[in-house]
Amino acid sequence: MATEIESYRALALQVTCHAVNQARDRAEAQSLMRQAILRLTPQIGASLAFIGADCRLVVLPEYFLTGFPLGEAIAVWANKACIEMAGPEYEALGQLAQKYQIFLAGNAYELDPNFPHLYFQTCFVLSPAGAVVLRYRRLNSMFAPTPHDVWDRYLDCYGLEGVFPVARTEIGNLAAIASDEILFPELARCLTLRGAEVLLHPTSETYGKDRSPKEAAKVSRAVENLAYVVSANTAGIANSPILQSSVDGGSKIIDYRGLVLAETGPGESMAAFAEIDLAALRRYRQRPGLGNLLARQRLDLYAQDYTQTQLYPANTMPQAEVARSHFVDTQRATIQRLIDQKIIESK
Repeated sequence: MATEIESYRALALQVTCHAVNQARDRAEAQSLMRQAILRLTPQIGASLAFIGADCRLVVLPEYFLTGFPLGEAIAVWANKACIEMAGPEYEALGQLAQKYQIFLAGNAYELDPNFPHLYFQTCFVLSPAGAVVLRYRRLNSMFAPTPHDVWDRYLDCYGLEGVFPVARTEIGNLAAIASDEILFPELARCLTLRGAEVLLHPTSETYGKDRSPKEAAKVSRAVENLAYVVSANTAGIANSPILQSSVDGGSKIIDYRGLVLAETGPGESMAAFAEIDLAALRRYRQRPGLGNLLARQRLDLYAQDYTQTQLYPANTMPQAEVARSHFVDTQRATIQRLIDQKIIESK
C-alpha cells in the first residue's frame, strides 16, 4: 500500500444520469454508457482544478451509467444494461482514476459469470492505479437480485468478506452502501466491524427542505459508527418517463460526529466536497466517553434475537430466471411471517 494520507478532500460529484431503457439493444446501451464516462472526464477535471490536488476521492451517484430498469425482465436488463466484471466500462473508468490519481467510486448493474441467470447492483471503488479494489453487491433490494437471494452459492464463491467488503487503502478503510440501504443500520454496522472508516453512498433520491428518512439515516449511520459518509445523489435522470428532477440534489459529506461538512442543492454540482481527517477520526474512536458509541456496543445482547428470528428468507432464486413479481411476492410472504410471529399486528 502507498504511504498513508491522514487528511485529504473528498467530492460527492452530482451529475445527471442518462437512462438507457429506450436503447434498442446492448450495442446502443453501451454507446450511451461510453458517452456517460466521456462526460465525466471534463467534469472531474474541472472539479479537481477548483478543489485542489489533495482531492483524492470522488464518489459518483447511483445509476450514473444507465438509469434503472422500468419493468424490464431480468434477462432483458442483464443483456442490455449490465456491465461485465472486467468489461470496457471498468477499463474506461479505471483510466479516469489513473488520469486524475484518485479513488473513484460509483454504482452499476453488473454481470457475474458465477451467476449466469442474474445480475447484481454493485458499488465499486477504483484505485489511482485503475484497479477495482472494492466490489460490494447490494444486499437489500425490492427490484433486483441480491447475494442473499442465492446465499449459499454466493458464500461458496466469495465468503463473508466478499459480502461485506472493506478496502484498506492509503486514504483509509473504505466501504460502500447502495442507495436506500442507508436505512439498514445492520449493514453499516457490519462494515464498521470490519474496519470501515469512510462509508461511500451512491444514491438517487428525492431531496428537499423537509428532511427525509434517508437524510436522518445518513447522519445516524455516521454517528453510530463514528464514520464519514460521502453521499452522492443524482442531478436528475434524463431520457426516462420519470420526471427528470424527481431525484435531484442534496449530495453531502457528513463527518463522524454527524456534522454536515458540505451539501449542494439541485442540478449538476461539485459543491459537495470536504476534508476527510482520518487522524481526527482515529483519535475520536480511541477516546473514552459518551460519544464513543463503538466502544459502548454490547452486541451479544442482541445476537440471540437476531439469530432466532427468520423473516426475509435466503436462497429464494433458483437457477432459472424468475419474474419481477418474485420480489414483491416474497415481501408479502415476509409480512405474513411478521404477523404470524406477532412482530406486527394484523388489522
